[in-house]
Amino acid sequence: MALDSNDVKVYTVNGSTAGSSSSLPDWLTRKRTAAKGKRAAKEHVEGTIELIQGFEFPEASNKVKTTPDGTHAIATGTYKPQIRVWDLDQLTLKFERHTDSENVDFVMLSDDWTKSIHLQNDRTIELHTQGGFHYRTRIPRFGRSLAYHSPSCDALFSASGNEVYRLNLEQGRFMTPFTLEDDEDDIQGVNTIDINPAHQLFAFGVDGNGTVQFWDPRSRSCTGILRLPGHKLVSPSFDHNLDPSASRLGITALASRPDGLSYAVGTTTGHTLLYDIRTTKPYAMKDQGYGLPIKSVSWIEGGSRIAGDGMVLSADKKVIKIWDRNTPSVNFTSINPASDLNDVHHVPGSGLLLTANEGIQMSTYYIPQLGPAPRWASFLENITEELEDQTTRNVYEDFKFVERNELQKLGLDHLIGTPALKPYMHGYFVSLKLYDTARVIANPFEYAEHRERMIRQKLDKLAETRIRTSTKQIPGVKVNKMLAEKIQKEEERARKREERKKRKAQKDVGEEKDAMDVDEDEDEEQAGGEENDGPTSVLTDPRFAKVFEDPEFEVDVNSREYALLNPSSVAQRKGFGDRGKTAVEEEEEESDKMSSNGLEESDSESDEDNSSDSSDAGELSKFDPRARPGQKNIRAQEAYNRSKQQNRASNVKLVPMRPQTGANGARTAAGKDATFGQRRAHSSGTSRLNAEKRPSRPGKVSVAEDGGMEMSWVPSADSPSQSQESKEGSNKRGKGSKLQDRRKGVERFGAGLEKGGRDPVEIAESDRKGRTHRRQGTRSGSKNAFRRI
Repeated sequence: MALDSNDVKVYTVNGSTAGSSSSLPDWLTRKRTAAKGKRAAKEHVEGTIELIQGFEFPEASNKVKTTPDGTHAIATGTYKPQIRVWDLDQLTLKFERHTDSENVDFVMLSDDWTKSIHLQNDRTIELHTQGGFHYRTRIPRFGRSLAYHSPSCDALFSASGNEVYRLNLEQGRFMTPFTLEDDEDDIQGVNTIDINPAHQLFAFGVDGNGTVQFWDPRSRSCTGILRLPGHKLVSPSFDHNLDPSASRLGITALASRPDGLSYAVGTTTGHTLLYDIRTTKPYAMKDQGYGLPIKSVSWIEGGSRIAGDGMVLSADKKVIKIWDRNTPSVNFTSINPASDLNDVHHVPGSGLLLTANEGIQMSTYYIPQLGPAPRWASFLENITEELEDQTTRNVYEDFKFVERNELQKLGLDHLIGTPALKPYMHGYFVSLKLYDTARVIANPFEYAEHRERMIRQKLDKLAETRIRTSTKQIPGVKVNKMLAEKIQKEEERARKREERKKRKAQKDVGEEKDAMDVDEDEDEEQAGGEENDGPTSVLTDPRFAKVFEDPEFEVDVNSREYALLNPSSVAQRKGFGDRGKTAVEEEEEESDKMSSNGLEESDSESDEDNSSDSSDAGELSKFDPRARPGQKNIRAQEAYNRSKQQNRASNVKLVPMRPQTGANGARTAAGKDATFGQRRAHSSGTSRLNAEKRPSRPGKVSVAEDGGMEMSWVPSADSPSQSQESKEGSNKRGKGSKLQDRRKGVERFGAGLEKGGRDPVEIAESDRKGRTHRRQGTRSGSKNAFRRI
């Protein structure tokens, strides 16, 4: 598995995956498989490579190192206390040896694994050879560190106190120990020993006073003391009375660079300082950040050109940090192991790290940018290249993450605390099969709803490919387009309403039309200026810009609150959906509307006589305008109009029809209260009656049944419009001759018109002067006057 830290890939090729935010849970990656015929189960971690077979201890490991020739790896651990050796050429365990006590430190005495010396936690020193245990001796105090000086064959043992014991392996006896003295503070012990490979100078890391003492092996005397700046390393917040040891500064790790001048010093406060032995001030300082003692410090030399020389590795029990000596504030990379660290060993000249930790599996990390793979693991480069190109499989595909409230809905909350639920962050991981089963039991219609939802999505996807009607786009509006259109329409209505008020005010003043037209133009210009100078529109106001740009402010049209505030729009969306209507949908809607209207009208005409109030009420209840908006129910509208007329007839008191008295005292219906049809029928009937009673004579005007008029006339002799020809004709018939149809008291004049011949009719005072009061019980026509818009 690879971790990204500052673009540096770290591959776990042995042991547990490094712990970080991107690491996988242990229960997910670790799987146990039982071999046939054996009860013991073997664990396998997904996503890791087992580079060295059996690179582990039953409980924990203490120290790990490689032999100088690079062919074997040796580690000590527990429980039981033992020593294990792995053959790196074969990538497998070579052998293991058990000891009586737990190992504190060990050193290889030869280039291979055959000779070694071990410091035990019971003050015992053991020497091992190829055949096994060789010799055992003891030191006066409990040892803390071990080093071997090959030119003099002296083995150095640091312990509690101010003495460093020397065992000469050539002579086989203890030599005079080195006694460390310091006048300022008491020395609690010596934690670590370092021998410089360039000039063989001894360096002792003292616990208690925060100093490093340098001794010359030739004179066997102290050549110098390096004092660390305790005021910068120890926090002043410690209470010295409660915990005196907390204020003491100690040296826990030392490492000298092969150039013979640079030293890396690790402290109990979690700091790493880089020194040049020619000066007493550090030129670089690194803080691990945890405040824990430094477990291991080493210089990484001979790496790749990417990393360069002079890289420093510092590690406490929580984190491993690799950084450049020139830029200590920037990490080259950092590794957080899954278990607490006890020791870290860098394979010289490569990018491989071996760790001893508080866990069964010993971890191995490969960093290609730090250096190439060792000769015995050259295949790692090809494997890591394939891992970089390979797409990572989703390891969570067999699990479902659920929260506690969803767990209660599924009825699985009783499984909390059992292996079926894996707690993770604010929820639980549950097996996907168990989740699907519980979901089907909790909601049996889940499949039907899912199928309907998938069909709707496919139909919507197909509908999106159709040609849609063009809509006006509002500039700058990315979200909430419906809200923006609504606001724009309301502002347009408000503007028109203001214009109507201004026009009405101008008409009330009584200005002339021409002047009013000019003033309207001026008012429109002023209105435009007022809009520019007035308050800013919501669409252009920068305070509300995010409402129409940021998707976080988008109105959820599917929420219950939106449905309560906008019921009509929700009903319309149920009929047509959220998307716009395509051209095909609009055409189908028009055709459906025309066909339905035709059917409605034909049905209403055929069933008009047989319809009743109950059927009309049924049509009102059956028709749902929300299902097919834009269409009308003709029957419901007719029923509504009839009921409205009945209510009006029952509530409004109309003027009764009163017969009028004619000139001869007879009643006639053609009065002032008669309708136009009654008057027309009366006039036509009277004309036909008079035509039957009286003979036809000249100058008669007859009215036909269809309302037409026929007129015949004979010019009068004394008429001024009589022509010369008619006068001559009348003289031939005789001067004293009179027409037979001339009546007494009737005067004729031109075109067959006559005057008189009827009895005088008395006219009432109200008919002569007109109506003096308003008619009662009738509807005023002034209420229907058109309003000017």
